[in-house]
Amino acid sequence: MEQQRRWLAVFRRYVLLSAGALLLAINFNIFITPSQIAPGGAAGVTLIVNALTGWSESAILFGLQILMIGIGFWHLGRWRFVMNTLYVSLLYSVSIGLLKPLLPAGITDDLLLNTIYGALVGGIGMGLIYAGQGNTAGTSVISRLVQTKTGIPISQVYIMVDGGILVAQAASFGWDKALYGMMMLFIWGMAADYVQEGPSVVRTVFIVTNNPKRVATALFDQLQVGVTAWTGTGMFTDIPHEVLFCTVNRADVGTLKSIIYASDPNAFTVIGHGHRAIGGVIHSR
Repeated sequence: MEQQRRWLAVFRRYVLLSAGALLLAINFNIFITPSQIAPGGAAGVTLIVNALTGWSESAILFGLQILMIGIGFWHLGRWRFVMNTLYVSLLYSVSIGLLKPLLPAGITDDLLLNTIYGALVGGIGMGLIYAGQGNTAGTSVISRLVQTKTGIPISQVYIMVDGGILVAQAASFGWDKALYGMMMLFIWGMAADYVQEGPSVVRTVFIVTNNPKRVATALFDQLQVGVTAWTGTGMFTDIPHEVLFCTVNRADVGTLKSIIYASDPNAFTVIGHGHRAIGGVIHSR
């Protein structure tokens, strides 16, 4: 039974990763490339390099992803990072080239419609990938690395990195498309949040467990978050249990649930929404 559950979890994860990567590839061919509007990131860099060199979009994107995977390997988790991103990166970049002849070269000339629907489809795809504990190995790797080295909030780092790419897009395609790209970036992020698990900033986690040391050690080792513990008593059973508390980022909720289940399948977990977390353990991975 336990083996079957694990295989079902793996199957579900790869269904989410595959669906998300395919949606991103479809979105790139139908909305992003024809309109030359992108929310910064690797897609924005791909558009700029393609306009300057004429190289294949899928080849450019794949090259960028390999570079980002290399950076992530050395600085953000080594093999765990590679295994979580390589599948999505390969499927995403290869699908762009394979699907391009099969899809229409755009379905509207209206820049606003391309912006809104490109952001919605892309955000949904990204949300599915996050829900499957994956990543596209885009410029978010650079943002995460800067955040871990400097302590600057990740949202501010994203703005700096993607803002710089949007300025480069403005120089290549004009300010009107760069401004649409800023709108796409905002809507894309909101859509990804809603698909993954909802629109709040951090997640507060309460865990009632009989294996507190094992669970807390796994959370710290794999997510590098601080954990606070206290003793509680079940009012029905009159049996004491340890209660653990921590906060995690939205993108780490899927990984958190897997860690807890692997450490204590019988743990009782409550995940809530929090607006802001101040202090605590600083991520160093």
